[in-house]
Amino acid sequence: MPTKRQKNVWRSEINDIIRGACGGFLFGIPLLYTMEVWWIGSLAKPQLMMMAIALMFIVVYFLNQIEGFRERRYSWLADQAAMDTVEAIAIGLACSTFVLLLLRELTPETSLKESLGKIIFESVPFAIGVALANQLLGDTRNSNAEGEATEAKNTTNNKGDELQATFADLGATLIGATVIAFNIAPTDEITMLAAAASPPWELAMIVTSLLISYGIVFQAGFSDQQKRKQQKGIFQRPSSETIMSYLVSLLAGAFMLWFFQKLTFSDPWTMWLDHTLMLGLPATIGGAAGRLAI
Repeated sequence: MPTKRQKNVWRSEINDIIRGACGGFLFGIPLLYTMEVWWIGSLAKPQLMMMAIALMFIVVYFLNQIEGFRERRYSWLADQAAMDTVEAIAIGLACSTFVLLLLRELTPETSLKESLGKIIFESVPFAIGVALANQLLGDTRNSNAEGEATEAKNTTNNKGDELQATFADLGATLIGATVIAFNIAPTDEITMLAAAASPPWELAMIVTSLLISYGIVFQAGFSDQQKRKQQKGIFQRPSSETIMSYLVSLLAGAFMLWFFQKLTFSDPWTMWLDHTLMLGLPATIGGAAGRLAI
């Protein structure tokens, strides 16, 4: 029994971390594609970095008092909220560091001071997103548990709704991806990042996009997760739906790049591929958020 209980504790902790990280990606990914934040972080003095960490701690602490990223809350305990705040900031620091490495904004040649500045300033929205994970997209299973099984059964039995469910997911993905890509595609960041990307990093970008999309929709425990897993239709299995949604997000990103004249039909296909994959990560996260909304 103690072993089983310990496994459940670890599983719950891992799920909480995944939920917090996904909330951070949903909230913080746009600023990771903002060169002004890179510059501010690279030029920040140690005093400003410490101030940013202190302000981040205060904001995240109060957000954890309200909701936080864990399924079970102990908001009346100040020490528990403080521990959750430290963990939320750690998740934000880890996620922002990973994405900055993926985008080649952090390299072995980057100085320690510049790296710390970029990581700290980019982690602020990530940590806030971690703390807002449950408040914005928390699981609603407790409030509709009685009707969920019946609704899932009706979805399974009604074959005519399968195609409609598939188009609804694809449409939500397209809308969410377009909204995010619309804000990033006109900027010069995509061109800069694409110029520095090599095939191994582009492959890592694809894998990361797929994993984050899957985690947000099917693993983080956000609203109606069980219902989404039970949906029937074309490409409605979690793995196939994730891949198809990624392709739709890439299509939305490529269209936005063409729309804002960052790419033209006379450009080589390798240029289209580089730019689209760079925009694919935030577009995929937007597409995942779109699927959560339906």
